[in-house]
Amino acid sequence: MARLHPRLHDAIRLLPAHRPAHLLTRHSVRELAKNGFADYRLPLTAEGVAMAREWGARLERPVQAFYSSPVGRCVDTATAMAEGALEAGLIPAMPEVVTDPTLVEPGCYVEDINRVGPTFLKMGALSFLNQHLKTPFEGMLSPAAGRAKLASYLYQREPEPGSLAVHVTHDTILAVLVAELEGRDAIDEEHWPWMMEGLWVWFEDARMHWVWRGHHGHRDLALDAAGP
Repeated sequence: MARLHPRLHDAIRLLPAHRPAHLLTRHSVRELAKNGFADYRLPLTAEGVAMAREWGARLERPVQAFYSSPVGRCVDTATAMAEGALEAGLIPAMPEVVTDPTLVEPGCYVEDINRVGPTFLKMGALSFLNQHLKTPFEGMLSPAAGRAKLASYLYQREPEPGSLAVHVTHDTILAVLVAELEGRDAIDEEHWPWMMEGLWVWFEDARMHWVWRGHHGHRDLALDAAGP
């Protein structure tokens, strides 16, 4: 039976009660890839749907919006989380899941999939991301520029004070974002996001604050014209 990362739920208590907050999360458990690459057609398993629904019911805060990568397993994760949140009384009615290309590739880091895609398939996800953290590929935003783009995306979708917005994305996006925030230029298997694992984010005092695996950090950010 799949399970949530053991430090994910308790991190809710590290969020300031009066601030809008975001959960940027990987999708839930999907079918296994036969060739080692998880293409966009792989759906959630029944176990993945159940885990997303159970997690949605445990979010504890009112949830104002659910956003998702357009990929089916992400949309289904957001939908199942919303069903759980509805059952727990965290939302008044079943919402529409809003899809956004920023949460998928191309979108956040990848700008030219035709230039980047073959290299990704040749190298594999972990080697590709480690190379990108050190020397960004042509056709991609640098890790810092991608982080700024994601920060701006989140800030523009702030929920009401004390409430939460959920954004369902992919492991590759989360892995690079967390590495950049933590000042690392390498990712290993220990760093790789679990299924349904997420980064908690809020903005305060011109800073982006985050909690990942129970650790709180912050970054001074210039979010262009959209910043706090």
